[in-house]
Amino acid sequence: MAKIDISLDAELVVEVMVLAGIGSPQDAVEAVVRDYIARGHRTETRTESKDRGLRDVDAKPQEPQG
Repeated sequence: MAKIDISLDAELVVEVMVLAGIGSPQDAVEAVVRDYIARGHRTETRTESKDRGLRDVDAKPQEPQG
């Protein structure tokens, strides 16, 4: 996997390290990024199921009204 170097505010990284309980700045930031991506995938999965259910309801022919 390709690697990149970025600059972050030291206080931000230290706070991530403390909250995550990880001693390495690199590992702490990587854990946060991986968690963010995983959370996005879980959200997509949940909303996809909901959207699919709504589409199924919309696809059914409706009874004439009036």
